[in-house]
Amino acid sequence: MRAGAKAVVAAVAATVLGGAGYAAYAWVDDVGRSTRREAAPARTGPPTAPEVERAARDFLAAWSRGDVEEAAGLTDNAPAASAALTGYRDDAHVRKATFRQGAATGTEVPFTVTAEIAYKGHATTWTYPSKLGVVRGRTSGRALVDWRPAVLHPRLTAGETLTTGPALGSAVAVTDRAGKPLDATAYPSLAGILPELRKRFGEKAVDGRPRVEVRAERPGGGGGQGAAAGRESSAGQGSEKVLHVVAEGGKAVIRTTLDAAAQRAAEAAVAARNEASVVAVRPSTGEILAVADSGARRAGFNAALLGRTAPGSTMKIVTAALLLERGRARPDLPLPCPRYATYGKQFHNVERSENPGATFAQDFATSCNTAFVSLAGRIADDDLAAEARDVFGIGGEDWQTGVTTFDGRIPPDTGAGKAAAMIGQGTVQMNPLTMASIAATVRDGAFRQPHLVDPERFGLQQAHAARPLPPAVARQLRGMMRLTAVSGTGRAAMSGLGGDIGAKTGSAEIDGQPQPNGWFAAYRDDMAAAAVVPRGGHGGDTAGPVVAAVLRTG
Repeated sequence: MRAGAKAVVAAVAATVLGGAGYAAYAWVDDVGRSTRREAAPARTGPPTAPEVERAARDFLAAWSRGDVEEAAGLTDNAPAASAALTGYRDDAHVRKATFRQGAATGTEVPFTVTAEIAYKGHATTWTYPSKLGVVRGRTSGRALVDWRPAVLHPRLTAGETLTTGPALGSAVAVTDRAGKPLDATAYPSLAGILPELRKRFGEKAVDGRPRVEVRAERPGGGGGQGAAAGRESSAGQGSEKVLHVVAEGGKAVIRTTLDAAAQRAAEAAVAARNEASVVAVRPSTGEILAVADSGARRAGFNAALLGRTAPGSTMKIVTAALLLERGRARPDLPLPCPRYATYGKQFHNVERSENPGATFAQDFATSCNTAFVSLAGRIADDDLAAEARDVFGIGGEDWQTGVTTFDGRIPPDTGAGKAAAMIGQGTVQMNPLTMASIAATVRDGAFRQPHLVDPERFGLQQAHAARPLPPAVARQLRGMMRLTAVSGTGRAAMSGLGGDIGAKTGSAEIDGQPQPNGWFAAYRDDMAAAAVVPRGGHGGDTAGPVVAAVLRTG
């Protein structure tokens, strides 16, 4: 190598060693004919003050321009930053953001955010302080913004995002039909119902002027229809934090069909038992007047609306309607009540009772299983399911009550299964809501879909159209239910209740249970109710008083 070339190489080498990490460097070969450029070694150690200032400035400038990918690329976690910055723009509805950068303290840079928010005709300017940290990239050696959700807003924590939308949750008042406030403290059976109503209908509840908020939310914890629990003001603690109010809005109220007096009576009636559920409806409209379940207070499962269990002899209301419509029975015609009856298997009455001289009306009033089973051969296998669906609205799985409900199941069956279904056993599944609706259909003469809120205002689709009971059949059914209430198995429970009354008792035998579930369905004037007491025994003695307590408020 020539002396001149060696001098050049030495000078270049000295420059590289003295300024490691800067730009690029060149090597000259021993003849000076070619060069190659190589990346500088990555820097190590904490970012310097100029690097901190520059990293923060470049990041905030890209964010302000709305260049999400560039801004995210200036952080140490580009995918997470990109998702969060995109959500800031799209979910928090920030159309423009500007920043005032403060003086760094070490590697921490404070800044002030001025965000312009636009949401469905509402606009506001939101100013708040935040800060970011700068770290050195592990592989690149570059000074990068240390990404964490708190960069967007200091109160954001891991897993939270910013969302702008209607203020729902507990900010929405839920009242009874007369405007009396309802809350889970006074009415514990509503603990699961009130949040669901707020979530579904909170936005529609505001009279054209929703309160709009910017919230910190976790996935599934709030969002478009709002969460009922866990809300807080900007000074509280919870899973959904309100950080800024975009528009105050008007008062949000969901007026339900519930009746505070009936609900109070229902709560007291089920509270007196370890397990009990009751529902009351208005026959003329289908409005749900009360829902109470003692188990809902402990397990959160409201069996009054969601239960799926055999209804026992209360099902004979539907069976009797079918037999009367088809001319297979008449209230005044003799129909013996033997101790046992066989149809696919042997059936018996609850007390092994018998009445050889009974009429069909008396069989109904005394809840004779064997008399009904003896008529199983007179109906087709799918007749009972069709009657339940076409007249009583049961089994279509299309009820929209305003909250989640199970709407009954009566599948077609054959042999012993068909006979069991006629007396509310086998594969038949009901709950107090569906049985209260069945009693209401008898009282009114036609099915009215049960509902908790105004269907028209809140957009509830009504169930498939059911045909009304033939007037003569409706009169016969009401006469048989009245006979049950005044001199049959419902007499004790309905004692002292005046007006137009009717009832049906039930005792549903469940495999493995020493005592059957007690059922009772009844009406008094324009109120119908049904209750179940698991393992309660005879329905007239256990579920009957629960129903009667509610009917007394009607």
